[in-house]
Amino acid sequence: MLLAVSRFNPTSIATVLFATVVVLGLLFWGFHKSKKSSLQTLKVPEATISVVEKPAEVILTFEKPESSIDRSSRLASRFRFSQSVLGKSFNQLFTSGTISDDAWQDLEDSLITSDLGVESSTLIIRNLKEAIRKAGAADSAGLKQLARQELISLVDGGFDRSLKVSRIDNQPAVVLTVGVNGTGKTTTTGKLARLLTAQDKDVLLGAADTFRAAAAEQLQTWGERVGVPVVRGAEGSDPASVAFEAVNAGLENEVDVVLIDTAGRLHTKQGLMDELGKVYRVASKSVPVSEVLLVIDATTGQNGLIQAKVFAEVVPVTGVVLTKLDGTAKGGIIVAVQNELGVPVKLVGLGEGPDDLAPFDPSAFVDGLFN
Repeated sequence: MLLAVSRFNPTSIATVLFATVVVLGLLFWGFHKSKKSSLQTLKVPEATISVVEKPAEVILTFEKPESSIDRSSRLASRFRFSQSVLGKSFNQLFTSGTISDDAWQDLEDSLITSDLGVESSTLIIRNLKEAIRKAGAADSAGLKQLARQELISLVDGGFDRSLKVSRIDNQPAVVLTVGVNGTGKTTTTGKLARLLTAQDKDVLLGAADTFRAAAAEQLQTWGERVGVPVVRGAEGSDPASVAFEAVNAGLENEVDVVLIDTAGRLHTKQGLMDELGKVYRVASKSVPVSEVLLVIDATTGQNGLIQAKVFAEVVPVTGVVLTKLDGTAKGGIIVAVQNELGVPVKLVGLGEGPDDLAPFDPSAFVDGLFN
């Protein structure tokens, strides 16, 4: 070895040593970066962390989610399709400058049948009558504007609808999606990941629905579509364990948001609801849970209110996601849910497309009644 080296001149030796140092440095840098950017599968108790690689040469293959502004603008136009009954009632009410008692009664009936409930419907009618009396409005346009203002105030309710999805104290935000079977929790979780990545958030998904193998596969597909990592466990494994590992993976990989999809629960089954409470408690051990989003199928009407009340007794619901608000759904459920739970509707789903999920805008919703 010494003889071989001695045949090289000092310049050659220095060059070789320099090149060696550079190569070793690059290898160390690459190993360090692999924590967040390289494809890896790490085995942990009852879960597998799959980190999706995003190399420059294939980054264009990932779907580009629609921006929050674009989707809100597009979805606002769809509110009118889910508000046909209410819209007709309001427009008929304000076709002339005078409103008969029968017309008021017809509007109240429409509000009740649109899932606002008797209490909210009575409140709307009383407020509208009082506002019109004070303003002395007599023309159709004036009456509509007063009604619009009153309805926006009622639907808005003064709630903070912002999503808590930013890192705090060097920890990721943690969001749990909960709800009964068939409401669209897994799809909502995937769509929310798209929405957040469009806001340049670094997202990690946790597939804590371990009772359905299809749920984990579905969430994995969503992760691959937008290039975010997924923590998933074996079918039948402890969902609380998967949630715990997802949060820890989020901490280790320094992501902005950890989105955890939970299994569908029958709100009438106490054992399943108790298990959901366990998932929440275990997920909170490393990092406080920032949001608990209750996903409700808007077409279920008043039954959705029963579900909401039971879930709110088990976990601290911070916001509601209303799905399937695109056809037969009755929009009054928004006001009813907010009044019942005291928490806002934060997101709405108005279609089957991957970007058909948007922050709820009370003004756009009410405008849909009159257009």
